[in-house]
Amino acid sequence: MKKRYWWVIITYIIVQFSGILFAPLLYLTLPISEVDAVIYWSIFSFAVGLIIVLLIMRPDMRAGSQRNASSTGQVILWSILGVFMAFIAQGVAAMIEIEVFGIDPGSENTQVIMDVARAAPLFMIIPAVIAPILEEIIFRKIIFGGLYERTNFFIAALLSALIFGIIHGEPQHILVYASMGFVFAFLYVKTKRIIVPIIVHMAMNTIVVIAQFNLTPEEIERMQQQLQDLQMIFFGG
Repeated sequence: MKKRYWWVIITYIIVQFSGILFAPLLYLTLPISEVDAVIYWSIFSFAVGLIIVLLIMRPDMRAGSQRNASSTGQVILWSILGVFMAFIAQGVAAMIEIEVFGIDPGSENTQVIMDVARAAPLFMIIPAVIAPILEEIIFRKIIFGGLYERTNFFIAALLSALIFGIIHGEPQHILVYASMGFVFAFLYVKTKRIIVPIIVHMAMNTIVVIAQFNLTPEEIERMQQQLQDLQMIFFGG
């Protein structure tokens, strides 16, 4: 792995855990609540982290597109198709989790993000824009790309998707996260452009954030129940 890629990963790790130290310092320094301190530091650290990562990745961006990379029209087409593919994969994985493993639907990670976003709407820029860019650069371009050079698509996609799922801190839903990781890896290989999985990842997160932002907890619970009822129709029970 190239040395600069390690610096990208280290930057991402620092961004993820810097709030443990700096959010309390922000709370002690400024006249704000503890929750606001965490929110403000998260926004600041992710924004700075993204800038640093993009600066580190400048040699890759200057290198230009890979040979036989998709055209602009194909990028748009695969980005649109990719959103549907990712949502379908996510839905199938969720049904398997429920019917085969008995895992309750719903994501605590998503719920926490939405609670924070309702308290500070500016926070939505992280899951909708910044996080997808960072995650696709790290998990698809660096981790999957490095593994793909040494193994085959399935092994590289599987390992990078599992890491992608674990990093989200919900091991019970690793199948859902891994399914999306497979789709993102496929899109990257198919188009040879990292911008495609970035766009699809951003679109998915934005759709989920906007949808849940406009729904009450009761409406979300009712939709989950309707999903379970629909699954009962297809799978029986």
